[in-house]
Amino acid sequence: MAPETSEPPSAVDVYRARARLGGRVARTPLLPSARLARLCGAEQVLLKLETAQPSGAFKLRGATNALLTLDAAVRARGVVTASTGNHGRAVAWAARAEGVACTVCLSNLVPENKAEAVRELGAEVVRVGDDQDAAVAEALRLAAEDGLGYIPPFDHPEVIAGQGTLGLELLEDAPELDTLLIPLSGGGLLAGVALAAKAVNPAMRIIGISPERGAAMIASLRAGQPVEIPEEPTLADSLGGGIGPDNRYTFAITQRLVDDVVQISEEEIAAAMRGLYHHERLITEGAAAVGAALLARGSVPGSGRRVATVVTGNNVDMDQFTRIVT
Repeated sequence: MAPETSEPPSAVDVYRARARLGGRVARTPLLPSARLARLCGAEQVLLKLETAQPSGAFKLRGATNALLTLDAAVRARGVVTASTGNHGRAVAWAARAEGVACTVCLSNLVPENKAEAVRELGAEVVRVGDDQDAAVAEALRLAAEDGLGYIPPFDHPEVIAGQGTLGLELLEDAPELDTLLIPLSGGGLLAGVALAAKAVNPAMRIIGISPERGAAMIASLRAGQPVEIPEEPTLADSLGGGIGPDNRYTFAITQRLVDDVVQISEEEIAAAMRGLYHHERLITEGAAAVGAALLARGSVPGSGRRVATVVTGNNVDMDQFTRIVT
């Protein structure tokens, strides 16, 4: 069943999520990049490697936290979600770890490698429609008809709080940071990290980064309200999909806490993937490279000197990745 409306998450919820997630997700490392620091003129650039999560992406944090807070009777019936790939894989991973049945609805824009990765974790994959909105509609239908627990990909208090644990780690491991570059799609990651980071350091600058194609949150911020725009194919496919016309949480939190937003071209995303592979020896999906792409432009918005960006995931089609990096 779909979650009832609840209070927006706070920094306190992020700390509660961290306690809940202990032993279930990885505390991921920070990798210094002298190359990117030189390119953008910063004193320090750190890469937060969420590629080290067992599911390959940061989404495991929010998915696990949300699943653990479901009523036991709901978990017994199973969970359902809609995803552009990584969230579905994360929910499937968390569900398998807790012995919960899982269904993941994916649009036909989601690459087949991501669908297969979900199936390999024991979840049922339902393909539907040509955009994320169609996948969400199907997931909500299944939740209502079968009494399943619906775990949204971003607009959910416990999902946001779970993603925010990443921000706590960043500020504990590198308290000198002044700027965080956060990939931005539905806003779950940015909202959670911003709640945590600005509670610790109110002066922290939060920069949201989206592809030029299908940047629904940026269009909504500019319009002053959630708006729908066409979803387009992009190398940063994990950043696809809308934010929902009835967005309850992430739009308002992003609007309140983000300091700047930037859009990145497909050419810049591909170049950043190549750079991270050849120099930092990282395999990344397109969405994970947008922070590096921004730094490669030669400056940091707001003239940040000590910068971190989140390398969000490595669940990329390896044939496509090989073509890009070679």
